[in-house]
Amino acid sequence: MAHIRIMATGGTIASRTGRDGATSAERAEKVAAGLSGRHGYSMQDLTNVNSFQLRFADVRGIAEAVRDAVADEGVDGVVITHGTDTMEETAFLLDLVHESPKPVVFTGAQRTADSAAADGPANLEEAVAAAAASQLRGAGVLISFAGQIFAARGTRKTHTLAANPFSGGVPVAHFIAGTLHVTAVPVRPAALPLPGEDFDNARVEIIHCALGTTPDLFTDAVRSGANAVVLAGTGTGNAGAGFAEAVQDAVRGGCPVILCSRVPSGPVVPAYGAGGGVDLVRAGAIPSGDLGPSQARMLAALLTSLPATQDEILQALTSGTARSGG
Repeated sequence: MAHIRIMATGGTIASRTGRDGATSAERAEKVAAGLSGRHGYSMQDLTNVNSFQLRFADVRGIAEAVRDAVADEGVDGVVITHGTDTMEETAFLLDLVHESPKPVVFTGAQRTADSAAADGPANLEEAVAAAAASQLRGAGVLISFAGQIFAARGTRKTHTLAANPFSGGVPVAHFIAGTLHVTAVPVRPAALPLPGEDFDNARVEIIHCALGTTPDLFTDAVRSGANAVVLAGTGTGNAGAGFAEAVQDAVRGGCPVILCSRVPSGPVVPAYGAGGGVDLVRAGAIPSGDLGPSQARMLAALLTSLPATQDEILQALTSGTARSGG
């Protein structure tokens, strides 16, 4: 029997619906009350808020708590209950800094704890089973939801209300009739350092491109002191008139620019001139590969707070694949 540390941060899985809407209210002991007991577990409350309220300092605290938990010889894996709104961001940050082979599994719920069809208990049961699975040692940080498990890197929330709102990452495993089937295990780069206090105040802005968008907001972000800017371009990573020049000015001034796509699926592949991805990269923008804007922002916040060079940011963006599993 494995022993799993369950860390609660709040979110829908811990929420109840009141007159003013759903708010996170239940502590870890209540969230875990329905577990079958197939594995041993201990509980720890870290925060108790909906995830759209989290700040970088909270994420740093979660990372430190996970580091301490996996250092405990009596702990075989960690489960973190978390709101789905920003789960992809916290999970990815933890994956960047996770050194232990012990699995760390995020889960949550789409329906509140007081819902007649609450999904939190089943999701938590599966997350505990995943964290206890010897086949997932070395898999890093995972997101387990509605019977499916994804690598944190590349996973996005792509639906507001679906039972499983996540897609885009490497499918690592799934449950069939309660049995875990592992299909791939991520090949992970060396862990980055844990975020320090400078991470709490890191400022990385996301600028979205659309038809006719001007670079004014981008330029304002740079001038007002952003540590880095994530440019969420159209298509394979494109932007309109004036953006290439604005990117060049930002990079020359010491502000890294990461080029992403606003499209939910697919990598950034610079292919177009006339202000498109080819010109943006030539101006100094760093292609994000498979990372969406929110995860690229977390990476940039961590690296610029260390700090890191332009080449180190590029290396971190281009690492992370998967190998087939059993």
